[in-house]
Amino acid sequence: MILFLSYDGMTDPLGQSQVLTYLFGLSNSGYKIHIISFEKPERFKQFGATIEEQCNLNGIVWHPLPYTKKPPVISTLYDLIKLYRTAKKINSVFHFKLFHCRSQLTAMIGRKLAKQNNSKFIFDMRGFWVDERVEGNIWKLSNPFYKIIYTYLKKKEKELFLTADAIVSLTKKALPLIEKIQGKKINHQLIKVIPCCADIDFFDPKSISLENKIALRKELHIPKDAFILTYLGGIGTWYLCAEMLDFFNRILIKFPDARFLFITQEEPELILKLARERNIPESLIIIKAAQRKDVPPLLSVSDVSVFFIKPSFSKQASSPTKQGELMSMGITLICNKGIGDTDQIVHDTNTGFVCSDFTNESYDQAIAFLSKNNSIERCEEIRDNAKKYFSLKEGVQSYNQLYKLLLNQE
Repeated sequence: MILFLSYDGMTDPLGQSQVLTYLFGLSNSGYKIHIISFEKPERFKQFGATIEEQCNLNGIVWHPLPYTKKPPVISTLYDLIKLYRTAKKINSVFHFKLFHCRSQLTAMIGRKLAKQNNSKFIFDMRGFWVDERVEGNIWKLSNPFYKIIYTYLKKKEKELFLTADAIVSLTKKALPLIEKIQGKKINHQLIKVIPCCADIDFFDPKSISLENKIALRKELHIPKDAFILTYLGGIGTWYLCAEMLDFFNRILIKFPDARFLFITQEEPELILKLARERNIPESLIIIKAAQRKDVPPLLSVSDVSVFFIKPSFSKQASSPTKQGELMSMGITLICNKGIGDTDQIVHDTNTGFVCSDFTNESYDQAIAFLSKNNSIERCEEIRDNAKKYFSLKEGVQSYNQLYKLLLNQE
């Protein structure tokens, strides 16, 4: 029996792509899994029944809790109390042997429960969460209140690294940083590097016919031979939309009829405002909200895709979900350096171009690379590298090995 704790919702896109896909695979390998997650009311109303049906079909018991947004910090404490009480109540019935905790907040609860029950505990860190709050300007350390919270949670982070029965990191680059935080060498047998994997079979360019691509271009009002740059995902704290639009402006010099397709749930005005500030005609910007099933067809019209992320200490532990999905679709990608293992993978596989900075010179170098590397001709090569680095099946197998190791220790 395994209890998986997540502060991310299963009705969120991230929960569907980066939690459920793994847990379905593990459940089908024979593990009995329960999930506790926090669901945003509007998304739960829209997708809750579907997610519950999928969990039931895959033998998983889901215990959704309502996510509390306001006021800051207090709402999170309230949610953590709900999480502890719910998990303790469920555990009194099922007596879980393993607590698998996604990110630091749930890990603090999972560690306590595991200790009380003499069970195993996995700290699936998902990045340096506390530092992300500061570097993303969500917590300002000039405020004594946030300074106290930061100091307290950094202490707890170290405790989690030192006491976890196993650790999952998204990147190799984070491993020496973990050693520095905990003050000792890591046990490589009990730490797994599992990036944000992609369902290679789901993100398959061969599943979209040429007729469908032509019809989709027509639906999006894209001229037949127009060059298409895409961006996939949210535009929030870390993703540099302004710099991506600057890059598109340089593309327009070489491809005046190009279009920039944003596949995102964000409000269009946020993007269009930045485009207007750069004198980019709104007619060249296409913004399309999409459910998961619609993403592969939309990506299939891409000539190239871009994502620029604010580099920082915490981002060395990040693995962009979109990288594996784009590579699975055989799409050449443009990114920046300093984000987890992303730039190393791009360099090693020659599946795109890594911008050294956010300057026109660097953007022009990327465009020159694109001129010499046709993504259509290299589609299978890029996809093969996605299988090597981001296979969901490999990710599930890595978790499976960790589960077996921990549960057999008893």
